[in-house]
Amino acid sequence: MKNFEVYKLWPIEPVKAKGCKVWDREGNEYLDLYGGHAVISIGHCHPTYNSMIKEQLEKICFYSNSVINSLQDELAERLGRVSGYADYSLFLCNSGAEANENALKLASFNSGKKRVIAFKGAFHGRTSGAVAVTDNQKIVSPFNSAHEVTFVPLNDIKAVELEISKGDCAAVIIEGIQGVAGIYMPSEDFLRALRDVTYKYGVALILDEVQSGYGRSGKFFAHQYSGIKPDIITTAKGMGNGFPIGGVLISPVIKAQQGMLGTTFGGSHLACTAAIAVLKVMEEESLVAKAAELGNYLMSELNKIKSETESNAIAEIRGVGLMIGVEMESRFIHVRDKLLFEDKIFTGGAKSNIIRLLPPLTVKKEEIDRFLSSFRNQLAKI
Repeated sequence: MKNFEVYKLWPIEPVKAKGCKVWDREGNEYLDLYGGHAVISIGHCHPTYNSMIKEQLEKICFYSNSVINSLQDELAERLGRVSGYADYSLFLCNSGAEANENALKLASFNSGKKRVIAFKGAFHGRTSGAVAVTDNQKIVSPFNSAHEVTFVPLNDIKAVELEISKGDCAAVIIEGIQGVAGIYMPSEDFLRALRDVTYKYGVALILDEVQSGYGRSGKFFAHQYSGIKPDIITTAKGMGNGFPIGGVLISPVIKAQQGMLGTTFGGSHLACTAAIAVLKVMEEESLVAKAAELGNYLMSELNKIKSETESNAIAEIRGVGLMIGVEMESRFIHVRDKLLFEDKIFTGGAKSNIIRLLPPLTVKKEEIDRFLSSFRNQLAKI
């Protein structure tokens, strides 16, 4: 049997990692400013994380959700306190797609309606409902396409209200920051207006913080810059620092009924331990504040490079905290590959011309400076 070849692969195999560095099978060292697609939140192989996982392995790894697992309660209490959502409830699952799937299902249960409003450029996952609210027809199969979804432009509150006013909407789903699209941000004013209009019509507001959450933006959740509180928040990626876990944070106005949601593997002993370790390290090392501080520095230095570059290599720089998109002019799109293969620096991508910077929140200033120096040098070569 061979693997089903659906991924475009770099010819690199990481076999070891520590902090913000990875090493390949040949022993080459790489600086990781990609974080495994924004998953590595507290750095690779953090000693606190590793020791807690090892300790839990010697106790119990898994049992079903038909029995008590007090680690779930510990995780919910800690997440509520750290995130500022102590009055919300937590449903645990295995991934961001599952989190969004359950959020959509919950909104539909609560309202008795089924149409969903999503935004152009959105990415919410690849399961049935999650992919239906993703604005990419190439990954939506005929089976998925039967969901009732309307896409409207980001930051266009009139378009949203026009659709909501029709009276058949269960939810509006929006990313805290559009990641896959290339780091596009809903404005704070738009999010406040969106919260007002969803309240007005009794429609659930779902904030997808799968990529933009867990401190990456310099707030625990990116939407917190606007001061709003959505009805449902989804999270995953940085939640487990590489261990598969997702979560749905649910407003107290939405009441639980036994059997309405469920999962076999969600909230296992190992998954909860990983997530508790992440929050412990985030608190102890003030990683949310560090993400804000280093993100400001990185954005400032990138803007200096943009102004210094006579060839207008950089079209635009977008983002906040340690979630940054650098949109390159067409003849500079190979810079990302050169950073990887010549300078041994991993970065993310979006479309063909956007470099996405998604480093672990433990990244050091000197590591950011190494990237900035390499980036400058690569631009100068073209």
